[in-house]
Amino acid sequence: MRALVIVHDHMSTTGHVGERLAERGYALDELLVVPAERYTTPDVDMVFPPPTNYGLILTLGAPWSLTRPTGWMRAELALLRTAHEAGIPVLGICFGGQALAAALGGRTERAPRFELGWSRIEADEPELVGPGPWFQFHGDRWRLPPGARELARNEVASQAFVLGRSLGVQFHPELTPEVLRTWFDQVGAVIPAEAAADPDCLVAELRADLPTVRERARALVDAFLDRVAEV
Repeated sequence: MRALVIVHDHMSTTGHVGERLAERGYALDELLVVPAERYTTPDVDMVFPPPTNYGLILTLGAPWSLTRPTGWMRAELALLRTAHEAGIPVLGICFGGQALAAALGGRTERAPRFELGWSRIEADEPELVGPGPWFQFHGDRWRLPPGARELARNEVASQAFVLGRSLGVQFHPELTPEVLRTWFDQVGAVIPAEAAADPDCLVAELRADLPTVRERARALVDAFLDRVAEV
């Protein structure tokens, strides 16, 4: 089985999520949307492959916003809509979850505050999406698409939803200490002052809790594959 992985920026990786998908038999075809040299000018042209070439779509986070979608963002929304309509399972993470929501009739808006760091969430179906704690790194949030079932939330945003064979999560189950360090080095200066945190402390916490973080991510992927993608 092949999975299309939409990697929006050069800093991000599939991390624990990709690791578990590979263990479950998926070959990951990674597509980088915005290369490093275009990071500050991300209005690139992108032709996405037909989603019907794949048995699963994974779309990751991004440092940009869907509140004003560019050309490649609109093209990605079309891909996700086509995949969903064709019954191809989609797992959207953070920006990817917002893109999934927008593609299926919801929308993206600014969150009431930038959410950064560890958060426990109110989980309605913990066997599918557990309470965490999960790592948050976002300034936007989605409005649920019609027919979606919200699975979890906190005081800032809806945190997980399912619609058909598609699952969106607002947090970062894939995150590794190395990627988090890179994110802080690249975008730390634009994090709002009210969300300021100690990058070294957060990276150290993630590293110290890595075995638990990895198992939590693996459980999420298993639940997605067994309880959502297989319906």
